[in-house]
Amino acid sequence: MDRLYSATALSLVIHQVDAAFWHEWEMFAVPGGIQGFLVFNAVAIGAILHGYRSVLLNTRHAKAWALCCGGLGIVTFLVHAGFALWDHKNFSLPLSVITIFACLVFGAALVTTALRFHHAR
Repeated sequence: MDRLYSATALSLVIHQVDAAFWHEWEMFAVPGGIQGFLVFNAVAIGAILHGYRSVLLNTRHAKAWALCCGGLGIVTFLVHAGFALWDHKNFSLPLSVITIFACLVFGAALVTTALRFHHAR
């Protein structure tokens, strides 16, 4: 589960780097603009890193963190697929698209794995 968590988290972080290029805070009308976007990312990435620690240490909350991280990967894909259907041109570069698909693939694999996970301690 730790490798899938790592791959999902990496995909999400790369997506957020890409999101800065595309000015995602404007797409979502984030209060505070870039400043609000940075605060969001500080909290979100901090939580993802904390969850990764939980998975690595096999704590009693590891499964919940894995489900959250995997779910976030899936939701990231769904939101951006919706934007694409609405003919938004953002995130249309090849590596942007690949990163968003990676969020889905790794996120879905992580959720599937986490649902089968049983705490060992």
